[in-house]
Amino acid sequence: MLNRIASVARKTPANTASHRLRGIFFKGRMSILASAVLWGTSGIASSLAPTDASMAAIGCAGLAIGGTLLFLTSRAARSLPVTCAAGERRFLVMGALAVAGYPLTFYASVARTGVAVATVVALGSAPVFSGLLSWITGKSRPTAHWTAAATAAVLGCSLLILGPSFKAQATPIDLSGVMLAAGAGLSYSVYSLICGKFIVAGYRSDAVMGVMFGAAAILVLPVSLLSDNDWITTLRGVAVAAYIAFFTVYLAYRLFGFGLRYTTPSTATVLTLAEPAVATALSIAILDEHLSFGSWCGLAILIVGLLLLSSTKNADSTTADP
Repeated sequence: MLNRIASVARKTPANTASHRLRGIFFKGRMSILASAVLWGTSGIASSLAPTDASMAAIGCAGLAIGGTLLFLTSRAARSLPVTCAAGERRFLVMGALAVAGYPLTFYASVARTGVAVATVVALGSAPVFSGLLSWITGKSRPTAHWTAAATAAVLGCSLLILGPSFKAQATPIDLSGVMLAAGAGLSYSVYSLICGKFIVAGYRSDAVMGVMFGAAAILVLPVSLLSDNDWITTLRGVAVAAYIAFFTVYLAYRLFGFGLRYTTPSTATVLTLAEPAVATALSIAILDEHLSFGSWCGLAILIVGLLLLSSTKNADSTTADP
């Protein structure tokens, strides 16, 4: 009996540590999903803006304000460019360029191909780029579980968004718009991987996000200033810009950065495919929109893919902020 009690006592710390580790992984994935939920509300928020406001103007204004907030609210962000090594500063510059490049390429793609195709290509290509870049840089090798979950999520996302077009006559797709959307997916993958690289190296997630998004805010500021900004001088325009800046940029990327502490970038980019599912659900609930059969099938497949990815026990890269 004493031997049995001693055996249980020896196993308890290991079991506790294992449960704690799984709990951390779960929190990381839930933070990524929470950021995707916030991003999914941006469409509804944008639809409430004055009619003369373009999607590009709203997106750049949100990044300019939200990126500035991310930088100003993190003390560590102000010291990071000075304390990090010269080689790391080059990665921060690359990350800032990637952050600024996303809205510029995505909204240019929307103008050429439409929202549906641009969204599918940008969101669908991001997990693929992340997996390939992680593999090329030797960070991780895609597992069979991840590949199956990512494939299901990308397929579901595609069916969800493109479902209504299956009943209509096919229209030619602008190849340059598709390339721009793929560029947006690559931009998202690059700054996610760079952020993950810094976090694994021991830097604070809020500092890394603050520097990259603060610099990106400066980069897109000329675009924001040169756009027609009459919409933002109205009360409704101010409310929409404030919501997008605080909730879909500042808070969402704070959560995303926290999630990257406990989740690999390749997994995180697949989890953010929950964004179109949230946007679709809000459109049905608030705007009284209806889904086609193909879109419902896509939504179901997307949820299965996300559940597969969220439940996997495969180890993710983990580190904690100092």
